[in-house]
Amino acid sequence: MAMIEFKNVSKWYGSFQVLKDCTTKVEKGEVIVVCGPSGSGKSTLIKCVNGLEPFQQGELIVNGQSVGAKTTNLPQLRAKIGMVFQNFELFPHMSVTANLNLAQVKVLGRSPEESTEKSRALLQRVGLIDHARKFPGQLSGGQQQRVAIARALAMDPIAMLFDEPTSALDPEMINEVLDVMVELAQEGMTMMCVTHEMGFARKVAHRVIFMDQGEIVEDATKTDFFGTPRSERAQQFLSKILHH
Repeated sequence: MAMIEFKNVSKWYGSFQVLKDCTTKVEKGEVIVVCGPSGSGKSTLIKCVNGLEPFQQGELIVNGQSVGAKTTNLPQLRAKIGMVFQNFELFPHMSVTANLNLAQVKVLGRSPEESTEKSRALLQRVGLIDHARKFPGQLSGGQQQRVAIARALAMDPIAMLFDEPTSALDPEMINEVLDVMVELAQEGMTMMCVTHEMGFARKVAHRVIFMDQGEIVEDATKTDFFGTPRSERAQQFLSKILHH
């Protein structure tokens, strides 16, 4: 059974169709990079996985559960799927450790002591243990994004979703975030990443999904995608992105 499976998923905003018959699957331990031009539906696609974006047609199965089913407990499902956003989404009035502890205590029912222990181990892992007592505003963008990754990992997720995690960062901070993501991928975490970082895709992706105008135009191994994409649209996209 695939960890994540899209079956003809379609979504509209009013009369505008943002996802058109999207079908693909992500196996356990697979790393999938989703790329494509702005407005192609990439972020919407991955936000459907944990029910942040509802869809109107098709079926989406995550770890055996149907996301669109009325009986599915979405908060419970979201607790199992880590999500890292473009703009960190940390609570500014709480320390780094408190940001990591909050959902562990409220959602998983861990004790404050157990949560803090877990949080400190994860901050150590992302290289931020020395900043445990600071507030997000005292950290650089790259550090805040690593805190956001640690916060998602604190929930022991079965899969991780990344929505352009480096696009709001200064160029010199991008690698510190990508390094953590590469490590996760190498440890076998199931990941769907919306990103333009083609170096990351080449290094760790098993497959690349290329989207345009709400459709999955290509769904290929990274070797095939970077070798000779079948669609002209993907070739154009790559020629622009790889030459700049």
